[in-house]
This record gives sequence, C-alpha cells and structure tokens, in this order.
Amino acid sequence: MGNHLNGEDSGEIFKGAVAGLVGGLVGTVVMGGFQSLVSALSEEEKKSKKKEEEPANVKAAKEISEGVFDHKLTKSEKEPAGEAMSYAMGATSGLIYGVASEIAPVTSTGAGLPFGTAVWLVADEVVVPALGLSKSPTEYPFSSHAYGLSSHLVYGLTTDIVRRAVRNIL
Repeated sequence: MGNHLNGEDSGEIFKGAVAGLVGGLVGTVVMGGFQSLVSALSEEEKKSKKKEEEPANVKAAKEISEGVFDHKLTKSEKEPAGEAMSYAMGATSGLIYGVASEIAPVTSTGAGLPFGTAVWLVADEVVVPALGLSKSPTEYPFSSHAYGLSSHLVYGLTTDIVRRAVRNIL
C-alpha cells in the first residue's frame, strides 16, 4: 500500500480500525462464552479459579481505579470493572489488528489464529505476569496455558471473521 499519509489511505486505515474494534469486541464476547463453557465442563479450572485471589482483569481495574481516579473499588464494582478491562483490552487489540491488516495485509493471514496466539503470548504470558497481575507462567500447569491459548484462538478467529465482515461493509 505504500505511504499512508494521503487522505485515501488514511480513510482505509480508519475503516480497518473501526472494523478491528468491532471485531475485537465481538471476539471478547465469544471468548468469554467459550471460557464459561470450558470452565463449566472442567473441574480443574473451577478449582484453580477458587484458589486464585482475583483475576488479572480485576487487579488491573483496581490499579487503574485507585491510581488514576483515587477510588477504591467496592466488592460490587470489582466484577463489572474487571469485565470493562477485558472489553477494553479486546477492543484495543482488535483495533490494532484492524490497522495492521490495512497497512500490511499479511498480518491477517491465518484467519486470526496467529493474531490470537500473539495476544495470548504477549498479554497472558509476558505483560500480565510482568505487571504483577498474575503469578509467573512457570507457576501454572500446562492445562492453564492450553486453556488460555485456546481461549485466545477463539478470540482471534472471531475477531478476524467479524473484522472482515465489517470491513466489507465499510
């Protein structure tokens, strides 16, 4: 596509961003449904969730609420704030994917599966532990990593399908 400084290319990038954002939001919804289904079927996931004090998305929401807004989340605010963090992450990742797909179409090769893998690897395996929002990846069993990866593959695939559909409309 070349230099993206002219108005036509900027418009295409904007359309890609919107399509990616919508895809990321839908991908987040579908990923949440997938995780609920797998958790309902898996005793091991239920047990590990009970042991963990708070999910990373809730910890992140608490940090932002206290650090930026000087507000300590109440017990009833924690779950919705954690959900908001998940949607913000999913939408932002989708937006970046949509822009990247316009600038370098090769990034959308693989129906979103490489994208989902990259989000899992960077977010779950590197950034979240580095920020102290979860334990080190080495402290989790293989099944937890497989659960996280499969969840993000569902997210990536869904994000790509929706991104492509929205992009075809725009």
